[in-house]
Amino acid sequence: MQLLKRFGYYLIGVTIGSIGVLYFWKNKKVTFDYGMDARTLKSLRIKKHIYSTDVKKVLETKGKDSSIINALLFRGDVDFGKSKPRLKPCAEYFITGKDSLKSVSIYVKRCDSIVTIKDIFWD
Repeated sequence: MQLLKRFGYYLIGVTIGSIGVLYFWKNKKVTFDYGMDARTLKSLRIKKHIYSTDVKKVLETKGKDSSIINALLFRGDVDFGKSKPRLKPCAEYFITGKDSLKSVSIYVKRCDSIVTIKDIFWD
């Protein structure tokens, strides 16, 4: 068998396999949270959220709701320079927004089972 035919069969098999894998992963809603930002944001998303009174006041005065905070926890960047990840017993993180949420930042405190949104900043 010619080398070119073997290579063609290989590419066809890889393409069919890739399409199958993508189809099954899309239906399972699998996420790959391996980076530091992604792991931190996922650990913040899965815990119960409590909002401080300051955050509630700011959201009311701006006419916004908690969906902005949820969007930050999905698509934000953790600024580890302004965070205190090794603070005991509860780590503290500064999260900045991307794209349409660039002007919003939050400061959160992550304990064992609760995440407290301590402060929210608008530029």
